[in-house]
Amino acid sequence: MKTEELTFTASDGKAIHVYHWAPTGKPTSVLMIAHGMAEHAARYARLAEVLTASGIDVWAEDHRGHGKTAQEGELGWLADKDGFRRVIEDLHELSLFIKQKNPGLPLFLLGHSWGSFLSQGYIALYGNELKGCILSGTAGNGGPIVAVGRILANLGCFFIGQKKKTPLMDSMSFGAFNKEFQPVRTKFDWLSRDPVEVDKYVNDPFCGFVCTFGFFRDLLGGLMWIHNPKTMQAIPKNLPIYMFAGSKDPVGGATGSFDQLYNAYTELNIADVTKKLYPDARHETLNETNRDEVMQDILKWLKAHGA
Repeated sequence: MKTEELTFTASDGKAIHVYHWAPTGKPTSVLMIAHGMAEHAARYARLAEVLTASGIDVWAEDHRGHGKTAQEGELGWLADKDGFRRVIEDLHELSLFIKQKNPGLPLFLLGHSWGSFLSQGYIALYGNELKGCILSGTAGNGGPIVAVGRILANLGCFFIGQKKKTPLMDSMSFGAFNKEFQPVRTKFDWLSRDPVEVDKYVNDPFCGFVCTFGFFRDLLGGLMWIHNPKTMQAIPKNLPIYMFAGSKDPVGGATGSFDQLYNAYTELNIADVTKKLYPDARHETLNETNRDEVMQDILKWLKAHGA
């Protein structure tokens, strides 16, 4: 595997940091990865190693407010307005950049957690440009609590400031996820059964940070948009979708929201939707004790769909 880090400039002038993992030979296809909230793209190098060994060219950006894209003071903040949609546009602009480098190769998208929500929006806007989409640790409609949370985030933006960190909303999301795993060793036991992987996350300065009121405003607004029936109707019916999660993932696998999204896709008559729940696994199945199985399942699905 050949590894490089580079920067591309988004249409609004923002410099976006990108990781590129390339196979040693000629690639057969391309996978673009959208990472989750309060983490970064470099964490997907292990998956890239597996995929590049089978000829898949892998690209992943550090989203705005994350990793090496975030300038000082920007961790956990996206944009002045509609940062959720802005990050989707960054991904689309990166896809055009990738296609210039790999003309004619099929392009797949994999999104994890927040990245899976970005991907749900992406396929409604640009799904006809993809060969397939993979959603990791994903969920469906969050119901009225999403709208209530957005009101709280908007109030925080107005009265406190959109770039201000919000420990309250952090505790309402990340903090709540640990409740089912008591007694806990860390704040992030909900991520994985593997303590080594949890400690890596805890000790990573680009992971686990508290996000801003502006981030939660954009996230919750984005969730309302992606699960609007009109948005979901725009997803191409012939786009293959693979969904996977841990059965004890508090984001969706353990709540029924994962299955709700799967059912919504099948009711939309999307022709090729596959799901898999890994027993007892938690949120980050790519960093779980059964991660080798998870990565091989991704590879098999990609190869079965033209990668």
